This record gives sequence, structure tokens and C-alpha cells, in this order.
Amino acid sequence: MGEASFRAFQAVTTGEGVGRGVTTMTVDELPEGALVDVHWSGVNYKDALASTPTGKVARISPIVPGIDLAGILAEDAAGWGAGTEVIAHGYEIGVSRHGGFAEKARVPADWLVALPSRLTLRDAMVIGTAGFTAALSVVALEEHGLRAGDGPVLVTGATGGVGSVAVSILAQRGYEVVASTGKADSHDYLRSLGAKDIVERDSLSAPGGRPLDSMAWAGAVDCVGGQTLATVLSRISYGGAVAASGITGGAAVPTTVLPFILRGVSLLGIDSVQTPIERRRAVWERLATDLKPSALADIGHDIGLDDLDGALDRTLGSAVTGRNVLDLRR
Repeated sequence: MGEASFRAFQAVTTGEGVGRGVTTMTVDELPEGALVDVHWSGVNYKDALASTPTGKVARISPIVPGIDLAGILAEDAAGWGAGTEVIAHGYEIGVSRHGGFAEKARVPADWLVALPSRLTLRDAMVIGTAGFTAALSVVALEEHGLRAGDGPVLVTGATGGVGSVAVSILAQRGYEVVASTGKADSHDYLRSLGAKDIVERDSLSAPGGRPLDSMAWAGAVDCVGGQTLATVLSRISYGGAVAASGITGGAAVPTTVLPFILRGVSLLGIDSVQTPIERRRAVWERLATDLKPSALADIGHDIGLDDLDGALDRTLGSAVTGRNVLDLRR
């Protein structure tokens, strides 16, 4: 393999299908930007969609998926020195430009985040886009006024990447965390992250519930959407809020205005893709300090490029507990 060549995982659209696998690329095939020697990337639901023919995520073909990455700058770039440890995620990475599932990537310098001193590159990708989204959710709830002691806080889709980190962050900040899952064998895992109670997924996802039900939670981090979100909204305490970031349960929310106008409930939309870079960098600094998940060792599972195909299938099938992190040095 030549000096400018490197291994990468590509998805190539061919008619109604997608061919995907490990291949060799050259630096000349990368878009413009700061050159990063990628050490770690995360496996996200969006990456799995980008690797399927019907996912409607990838904007180019072939594409190197991977919407987040962590590594070391290979050269000086627009105020950044070679050798700087950096994180990049969101914007167009892994969607309309090659992403993190490769040993090298190019990223616009103004999309880079300096790795906080209290995190390793692996830590950053165990957190990754999912953990950043979880942190944004907690920040939004606390900016709305939520405090530990207000009452239980629910996390739906709690075994996934966003949910796992949200449970861990909330627990270490002193909240009484209630975790929702459909995985009967994951209760011990969720309790190890700090969950005090477990709610079965079916109790939230069954249709036909009342638009206003008995109040149960002071706030919630919802990673599911659909009927689950409607049920959660009906049970939030007066003046509480739900931070919503997921649609694995569907984009349509079968509810009414009653939670909003009779209980003053707020629905806070969480977007990690276009988060302005200064807020992005500030939240990452907090992810290394007061928002740092206490259970990173339990959340992350290391894989290599040759394991990625199967990991994407499991991610799409919601068969992953925690977060798969891709080690590009294997």
C-alpha cells in the first residue's frame, strides 16, 4: 500500500442496491479540508441508513460513512497545528462528503473541535454524536429549569447510543433516572449506568392512550418519537419538558395540544447536526467535566473495519446495546 493510500469502508449505490465493504483509497480522493489521521469513529444509526439503498441519507456515491471521527491532524491547517488531537462530527460529514470510516479524512478546519484534555480519542467516540446529542438534551432540559430533586426523569430508547449516555449523564448529576427499554436482558446494564427504575417499552408504545394521563416524570429525554413520544408527553409533570431527538418509533406523533396548553409542557427539539461550532465546542468541554458520563467503559464496544458490515446491520435492527466504536488502527 502506497504512502498516500489507506483502508476505508465504502458504500456504493448500484441501481436499487448498495454494495459496501473495505477498500483502498488515496488522499487525492478526499474532499478539501484539514487532513486527519483517524484513530476512532462511532457507529451510528445514521451511518447504517447511509449504507442502505432506502436510507435516504447519503448524498454521494461512493461514500465513506461515519458521521463522527476523532484523530490527529496530519498537517497544519488554518490555525490548527499538525499533531493536534481533534474531534469532528455533524454538518456534512458522512452524508455529502467522506466521513470517519477510514484511516484518513479531510474536514473543514472550522468544523473541528479540539479534544478536551480530560478525554482520550476513544472516549470522544464512545461519547460521539450520540453522546453529544444526549448532552445537548440534558443541557436543554436544565436551561428550561429542570433540576435534580424535581422528580424522576425518563429516558426512552435507553439502551441505544443516545439513551445510554443520557442515563449515565443524568445519574451522575443526581437525577432519579427511569429507563425505558424493550430488551429484557438489559436491565442490569441500565442499572449499572445509574437507572433507578425500568419501564417496559410496550407500556409507552401501545396506541390508544389518553392525551393527558397521570403525571409521572419531571422531564424526559426521548430517543424514539412516534407513539412513545405522545405517551411521554401525556405523563410529564406540570411545566416540565421533553427533549426529543429520535424517530426510530416514527415521525408522526399522535397527540393533541392538551399537554402543552393545560400542563404547560414544552417539547424541545434537539439537533446535533447543525449545532453552531462555538456551542459545539463548549458542550464538548462540559462532556469532559460536569457532563462527562460516568460509565464510558460500559457503553463502548470496540470493533475493527472488518467487523463493520455486521455492526451496521445490527445497528439498523436496534440490536446494539451501548455504542460500537471503530478502531481504525487495527
